[in-house]
Amino acid sequence: MADQVATICDQLIKAVNVMMDAETSQIYRLEALKFCEEFKETNFFCVPCGLQLADKAQPAVVRHFGLQILEHVIKFRWNNMQQQEKVHLKECAMQLLSNSYQGTHSILEEESHIKDVLARITVEMIKREWPQHWPDMLKEMEALTSQGEAQTELVMLILLRLAEDVITFQTLPTQRRRDIQQTLTQNMESIFSFMMAILQLNVEDYRKLKGLPEHELQARAHCRVAVATLNTLAGYIDWVSLVHITSGNCHLLEILCLLLSEPELQLEAAECLLIAISRKGKLEDRKPFMLLFDDVAIHYILSAAQSADGLAICKKSSELQAVGVVERRYIFLKRLCQVLCALGGQLCSLVGSDVEVEVPANLSKYMEAFLAFTTHSSQFLKSSTLATWGALFRHETLSKDAVVVEMAIKYLRASMTNLVKTGFPSRDDNPSCQYSRVDFDSDEDFNSFFNSFRAQQGEVVRSACRIVPLEAFQIAAEWLQYQIASPIDIGDTTSKTAEGLCSLLSPSVVQWDAMTVFMECMVAQIFKSLEEEKLPIDESMELLRAVLNYDTKDPLILSCVLTNVSALFPFVIHRPHFLTQVLCKLFKAITFEVGHDNKAPRTKAVKNVRRHACSSIIKICRDYPQFILPCFDMFYNHVKKLFSSDATLTHMEKCSLMEALVLISNQFKDFAKQKAFLDELMASVVAEWTSDEIRHVLWDPAVFLSFVGADQVVNEQSTDTDTTGLNRGRLSFCLYAMLGVVKRARWPADLEEAKAGGFVVGYTPAGAPIYRNPCTAQFLVLLPNLSALIRTHNSLFMPENMARLSETFSKAHEVMDAEKNVVLGLSQHLLDIYDSPVYRTNLERMQGFFTTLYYNCFHVLGNAGLSLQQEFYTIERLAEEIAGSAFVSLEHVPDHRLRPMIRVFLRQLVLSCPQEYYNSLLCPLLGPLFAHMQQRLNIKWQVINQRTSINGEDEEEVVVCQESQVTQEMLEEQLVRLLTREVLELLTVSCISRKVPEPAANKEEIDEEDVMMDSVQTASTAQPTEELTELGKCLMKHESIYMSLLTLSFTSLSWKDTTNCHRTASMVCWTLLRQVVGGNLLPEAVTWFYTSVLRGLQVHGQHEVCNSTLSQLAMLIYENLRPRYTELRAVMTQIPNISVDALDQYDHRLMDPNAQKVGDKKRKDQFKKLIAGTVGKALCQQFRKEVHIRNLPSLFKKPKPDKDVQNSEAVGLAALFSPENSTL
Repeated sequence: MADQVATICDQLIKAVNVMMDAETSQIYRLEALKFCEEFKETNFFCVPCGLQLADKAQPAVVRHFGLQILEHVIKFRWNNMQQQEKVHLKECAMQLLSNSYQGTHSILEEESHIKDVLARITVEMIKREWPQHWPDMLKEMEALTSQGEAQTELVMLILLRLAEDVITFQTLPTQRRRDIQQTLTQNMESIFSFMMAILQLNVEDYRKLKGLPEHELQARAHCRVAVATLNTLAGYIDWVSLVHITSGNCHLLEILCLLLSEPELQLEAAECLLIAISRKGKLEDRKPFMLLFDDVAIHYILSAAQSADGLAICKKSSELQAVGVVERRYIFLKRLCQVLCALGGQLCSLVGSDVEVEVPANLSKYMEAFLAFTTHSSQFLKSSTLATWGALFRHETLSKDAVVVEMAIKYLRASMTNLVKTGFPSRDDNPSCQYSRVDFDSDEDFNSFFNSFRAQQGEVVRSACRIVPLEAFQIAAEWLQYQIASPIDIGDTTSKTAEGLCSLLSPSVVQWDAMTVFMECMVAQIFKSLEEEKLPIDESMELLRAVLNYDTKDPLILSCVLTNVSALFPFVIHRPHFLTQVLCKLFKAITFEVGHDNKAPRTKAVKNVRRHACSSIIKICRDYPQFILPCFDMFYNHVKKLFSSDATLTHMEKCSLMEALVLISNQFKDFAKQKAFLDELMASVVAEWTSDEIRHVLWDPAVFLSFVGADQVVNEQSTDTDTTGLNRGRLSFCLYAMLGVVKRARWPADLEEAKAGGFVVGYTPAGAPIYRNPCTAQFLVLLPNLSALIRTHNSLFMPENMARLSETFSKAHEVMDAEKNVVLGLSQHLLDIYDSPVYRTNLERMQGFFTTLYYNCFHVLGNAGLSLQQEFYTIERLAEEIAGSAFVSLEHVPDHRLRPMIRVFLRQLVLSCPQEYYNSLLCPLLGPLFAHMQQRLNIKWQVINQRTSINGEDEEEVVVCQESQVTQEMLEEQLVRLLTREVLELLTVSCISRKVPEPAANKEEIDEEDVMMDSVQTASTAQPTEELTELGKCLMKHESIYMSLLTLSFTSLSWKDTTNCHRTASMVCWTLLRQVVGGNLLPEAVTWFYTSVLRGLQVHGQHEVCNSTLSQLAMLIYENLRPRYTELRAVMTQIPNISVDALDQYDHRLMDPNAQKVGDKKRKDQFKKLIAGTVGKALCQQFRKEVHIRNLPSLFKKPKPDKDVQNSEAVGLAALFSPENSTL
């Protein structure tokens, strides 16, 4: 036998060397790998060979493979091994851990991967045999530590891996997990004392020896053990009872604080400290954490931060400029920052709670330490502090404390720097750049981070402003005056398009931008926080005057100036004589140009200024229409003048001004006057839209394509001021104008005012007033051609009309590039976009035209129901009108065009439709739509599923596949996914009335020890509380409609979209099915519904949340329908590996009224076991070899006969792992 083992070992060593040799060809490497894997699976000499290869005389790579063989044996053969074989393997494994001739090298020589696999082997045995059959395991581990540093480190690795497998990753059966966890918990006091003693001993020895050159190796060995012990402590601190962490007057936390000053141990100590202070649990148990607010603890944290900050930056070379970040020191700073944040979290939880904790006496010292991180150069560190600042400023008790109030002012001062967008990793114009190079991969990455960082800052600044509103106003005022007085600094990144203009990164722009954000946050809060008489109105008017007088030709800065005008506008209400100046400033900005050359295309920055001015005017007219009303005539005359002059206003800008006028006209509160005004305003639009020429264009696809120029070949050199471009503009303008009026024209909110103004024309039988909208007459005149345009647009996708597109515009109906990026979730390159002039190709212009036109058509219809209400829904033959336009040629309309129709139009129609029109309008529309979408989406998802399965089988094809083709497939799949969500959201809005669940108890108060014992993560599976809406009840009265709804909902469960599956399974399926279970459903239908859910489990069961909701749905269907439909049992018997006895037992309890009932949780668990065979595996799990760990006799209950444990092994098992030396 020894010869055989030696021969096999030689072969294995050769195979391992072949696999690990970089020069080996792929064929030989695969052969060697196959030989090794077959040996592990089939050979009887695994244990002797593994032990021989694991001998410490062998090279590390061979030893590692030998140890892997032993691990494989324990994981996959343990249940079939004889008792003496297990004992032998356990004894050999313990020998490998020792410092004997066969065991390990010294702690500094031994490779980390060898230590790791040794720990894994031991833990795999512990998971199978402890505590029942290896009661003295902990004592044996303790004995091992007396053999030296290497063994002590290994014991720590074993204890850490055990905690990770059992508690964190839960990689073993429930009963085994509970046995081990309960035993760990019972022994936790001694385990903790043991780890603390080892830590203290090694730290002391390390400190004694670290400065002595002759003892350098010994010092490093003690340091290595201390690091391993801290890492292991971190694995336990997360879940053990808080008593162990806070015992001895927080002795553990005190040691950890002291270690923060030890460079080699500080990072691991900070990790432990962070985990400890972040613990939740009963507030009473967390009170001791307040000791960390003592002077000594705060001093240790602060001094460690200061020294680490000094060492975090080092010179890369002798050159003065080249500096870099020392990553370990920087990570330590991040951990310390998190420690202070966690401390702040505990402070907010405890102060003002039932456990009566006082505000710490030296809160100011903590706050200063925290502020130091907020003012650090690293943008990441600054961002880490925000949540805690927010919690402090919102806290009922702490926000009133003098220290916090004073700190709020300091925070606001600090935010003047923090809001400034600096620190791009590619630049060197700020100290934060070097930290950004560590934290971010690219400027885009940083830009995306900074945008969300600034949004969070805005929240915190608003909270601080609520505490100190006047001081915040003072800071904002000083900052704005400083910016106005400062000359413009364009920096080294000037605009690419115009001399002397700023770019997005110019110093002046980033400063103006930051100040503007601050101003907006401050003004919003000052009106909420102060009474009217305390408002600083005179000072704000001085500021406004300065802003209005400030003149700049730089579009980026002018944009900030306009935002400041809008921000300060609420103060103007108290000084109305400023209104004219404000409007003049905004009107001037609407026609803003950089140069005098109107022919050149405008840059995005210029377009943005003009759009910004329009938006500001609309916002003012929307929020303060009564206040603007006296200026109406001046406003209207100015708009007329702008329209008639040759100012190059775009259609969107013109329509924005019309929208603003409509908003003010709502304040006439006189139907006749407002109608006359709207008729005058829209006269040219109505005349154009209803003209014979436009009618002819809108009713005929071929004429339409010719009119807009989509059937013409155009080269890029030709200017786009030709007739077709102007034609497109005419149509766009009419639609924008229509949308503005329909969206904004309203009757007075006050019923008496509406009556007096002539807006009320009658009352419903229920007594509710019926209003009329002054724009209805216009809308009714415009509607026929609008419907025709929608019908024509849908017809454009038919093959004969697609063939009419010219070569230039063959892709006119495809998704635009910007939209593609949004759909695919690709980041936009945001840094240079303001510089480039908007040169768009002819194709891009045409794509934009079609997209906007289609979108606006449905926007108009969606708003019509909301605005006109009764007058819209009483239009004769409205359902036929909509079906004959929006639903024409739906089979040809691409997915990306259907989304706006559903979201912008149909969803609005459903939400705003009065109940009395459900039958006449919504049922005839939604029934055919859901039937069409169910068929359409089902076919599309089948194609996607086939594509993924084909690609899975033939991966080489994918490699050959062109990247553009792959991107196109991804785009199509994502569009199908998004359309699916829109359709199911429409179904949900139409049918499901959502109930808000009762709020749970305070999450922080939940006792963690209870949670830990049952922390198998299951989503809430309470009985669904959703009910049908009135529209839902109406739809369910029509058999064809409710079958479409049910088919769509249940089919969608197996489409590859987990978000949709979870929502539909939890909210929709049972709510709909419940309505028809009392009727005469065909057995085939019931079987189909049930198998659809099981099919969903096959596709999505790998995801815990989907598994939970689908299992709950399957159980509801089975329990409610099984008594009437025996066919469901036939479905169950087809589930792989189902226990027929368990199914009989479940059915008996379900059907027999006299049977003993079991609790809800147990019933759910039993049902989950029954259908477990349907649950599909994730791709990463499909070819994984199963590990089976048998349950041992129960520690705490009367043992039941267990089928897993063979009778032959039942005798003498307790003595199986008796230690060789039971006394230490």
